[in-house]
Amino acid sequence: MAAAKPENLSLVVHGPGDLRLENYPIPEPGPNEVLLKMHSVGICGSDVHYWQHGRIGDFIVKKPMVLGHEASGTVVKVGSLVKHLQQGDRVAIEPGAPREIDEFCKIGRYNLSPTIFFCATPPDDGNLCRFYKHDANFCYKLPDNVTFEEGALIEPLSVGIHTCRRAGVTLGNKVFVCGAGPIGLVNLLVAKAMGAAQVVVTDLSASRLAKAKEAGADFVLQITNESPQEIASKVEGLLGGKPEVTIECTGAEAAIQAGIYATCPGGTLMLVGLGSEMVNVPLVHAAIREVDIKGVFRYCNTWPMAISMLASKSVNVKSLVTHRFPLEKALEASLSQATRRCLPKESHRGPHGRP
Repeated sequence: MAAAKPENLSLVVHGPGDLRLENYPIPEPGPNEVLLKMHSVGICGSDVHYWQHGRIGDFIVKKPMVLGHEASGTVVKVGSLVKHLQQGDRVAIEPGAPREIDEFCKIGRYNLSPTIFFCATPPDDGNLCRFYKHDANFCYKLPDNVTFEEGALIEPLSVGIHTCRRAGVTLGNKVFVCGAGPIGLVNLLVAKAMGAAQVVVTDLSASRLAKAKEAGADFVLQITNESPQEIASKVEGLLGGKPEVTIECTGAEAAIQAGIYATCPGGTLMLVGLGSEMVNVPLVHAAIREVDIKGVFRYCNTWPMAISMLASKSVNVKSLVTHRFPLEKALEASLSQATRRCLPKESHRGPHGRP
């Protein structure tokens, strides 16, 4: 009797509202790739958006696509040219891998490369599956004291690292974070780890603000119907002065306006949240006070720092995990809650490695 063919169960979006569990072939790694048995994969808001709407801006699902880009797993096969990894290594996956060495790669900003491969961004498949191959140079060994779940959470944590680096967050800074969702929380964690003296977090949701307080926010402010100028004034009152850095994580027009009004002269406003393509902002108010406005697109060169932060326990991302479920139950799980962190976990029947 022939042996059963190994399964590679994968969570696949076919179009708006069309999500399926399907068996894909187990891929064979190329010379510079590794094959991974997946362990933990986070559900990102973008995954939910592709499932519900079939697109994010100009990125449109035109063919079936495997979801998932926040991930960790175990190396099960190594390409012929790979030297730094071996079978059995536990790794975190950086989902963006350049396809070519272009001018952006040469200056270390490969996240801006227009041809970059990125997991679960059309047309590239993600890694919410049991077996997945990836560029070995973008797989990072996890120390023994860093769990698979923490390894998967390096991806959102990297957004915070990239943002705070570009903002120049340093010792003693006052920081204003707009939005207490997962990305707001990782920016809070990283800002504190980089030496921010005080961080205030705003949001509409009391429960999210409670989570921000738990994660280390010095002040929280629930927004009701205040004007952007009133929000800026309240932030200044809580911090005892205007913040040097504002990190806007909502994409809401009013929040961007509040960020400009709140930031101190010579300070920096980081635009992390993605909202409408066109927004009205008090640009002259920023210009005459030399408030720098910087954008954020994913991250680059962040995994080593993130691993160091997790290994040294200078940041704690464990509270971001709210739900766990095996891949087999993915269609039954309440993905409506996926704007929070949801990580597949090993079942009691044995490692599914298979989220």
